[in-house]
Amino acid sequence: MKLKHYLKLFNISKIDFSKKIGVSNVSLSRYISGERFPERKVLSKIYQSTNGLVDANDFYLEGIPNYELNDQQKAELNNMINSLRKGKLKFIAKAITLIESSLKLHKLQASFLLSKLKDKNDSLRIGITGVPGVGKSTFIETFGMTLIDLGYKVAVLAIDPSSKRSGGSILGDKTRMMRLSVNKNAYIRPSPSQGHLGGVAKKTRDSIRCLEEAGYNIIFIETMGVGQAETTVYDMVDIFLVLLLPSGGDELQGIKKGIIEIADLIIINKADGSLKSTAEITMSEYKNAQTMISKSRKDILPQVFQCSSTENTGINKILSFVKKFEETRKKSGSFYQTRSEQQIKALWSDITLETQEFIENDLRSKEFVKKIIKDVEKNKFDVNNASKIILDYIVKK
Repeated sequence: MKLKHYLKLFNISKIDFSKKIGVSNVSLSRYISGERFPERKVLSKIYQSTNGLVDANDFYLEGIPNYELNDQQKAELNNMINSLRKGKLKFIAKAITLIESSLKLHKLQASFLLSKLKDKNDSLRIGITGVPGVGKSTFIETFGMTLIDLGYKVAVLAIDPSSKRSGGSILGDKTRMMRLSVNKNAYIRPSPSQGHLGGVAKKTRDSIRCLEEAGYNIIFIETMGVGQAETTVYDMVDIFLVLLLPSGGDELQGIKKGIIEIADLIIINKADGSLKSTAEITMSEYKNAQTMISKSRKDILPQVFQCSSTENTGINKILSFVKKFEETRKKSGSFYQTRSEQQIKALWSDITLETQEFIENDLRSKEFVKKIIKDVEKNKFDVNNASKIILDYIVKK
């Protein structure tokens, strides 16, 4: 990173840093402005004093693209943020699209935008998962309309799996939530998973922050619903709901213990018509199963309910539990503690994501990497040593 960015980030004055590395304040200012290139001894001291965050590459005067935003770009982004805070749908969509983009300029703009957003603790983030066909979209619409009638503003982030061949997604959740999609107090954003595991998209956390900034106080995150990998969403929501179909042991085996043991509320959906009696049995089975699973929250026990999203039965009981859950955890302080812990997890998740993107977009194009790959392909080089060479390059970089 540039030295001026390092000093700003860690709130270090030029005078203090110049004393630390043994140069004059004037010389340091010239290094920062690019008028002079530091000598080898000075570069070594800067490298050591910044824990390796600033090295010789950060002082090259030419050949390095300038990825800083200009004043006009910053003004446009500030206008976007102001419009976002007013809840203008066009700018909500623009902000999330910017965040989801992988272009370098867009990533820089997204970082600026996100740095201006405020943390909101007055919202409730609800994760919804379940196997395909369980009725997640119908449930969200019915539950969402109930919340809107009570005065809440509801947003839905619906994640759709991306095709491995084309990279595209169907993104058809708006068509499955017709009433919610046209309500002025609701916003639905379908997003492709882009191959990201865990049932969510790469930038779901940041999209949540945008929606909260726009005034939405209930945020639903609807996962892809593909199985055991659906646990990632748990680390970005306040309450985690698992929807199940009325059925027997096959469903219990299909959803797996990993999801059940972190569920705050298990909902047997489609408890109507000929499936009503089956739903009762399924609910009893899951209540019995819960006694063998350790609870995920210290201050409130998970529950098992049944409902019919089409007949709007059981929704009020679910709403009462969700309210009790929020109130109990806010009163004990665990609500806020969990959000703080999620921030740290988000930090490491972002680091992992940036590393993956560097590997995909930059590392694979390096000539020496291409040569290693060809040698591995032809069995001229073993995978273990090849990976060590590439990893050594990443560490040095």
